[in-house]
Amino acid sequence: MSPRRNRPRRDENANLDADRVRQGVASVQQWTDGAWQVRGIGAGASVKTYRCPGCNQEIPPGVAHLVAWPADGLGDLTDRRHWHSGCWRARERRGPAVQRGRGAPRY
Repeated sequence: MSPRRNRPRRDENANLDADRVRQGVASVQQWTDGAWQVRGIGAGASVKTYRCPGCNQEIPPGVAHLVAWPADGLGDLTDRRHWHSGCWRARERRGPAVQRGRGAPRY
């Protein structure tokens, strides 16, 4: 004899929006340089290679990261930037990534 199920069954997928599950939920974060829309991208949804503006390193496909764009509503899709999560959190402590030649002084 099978044990009785005490809880009623419910359709577990009824309240899930496929785009929100795949792309994450956007939130607004306040920083010293303004308000930013931030959306986390899961490892399964990351299919392209991006360059992080915080460390100037590549974010390969299959790596969880986040996308940020200004929350003022004046920009377009070209204003979105893909960041490593740690680089986004540390961006106020970091200076800009400066590209130097091999013979350039490091001061």
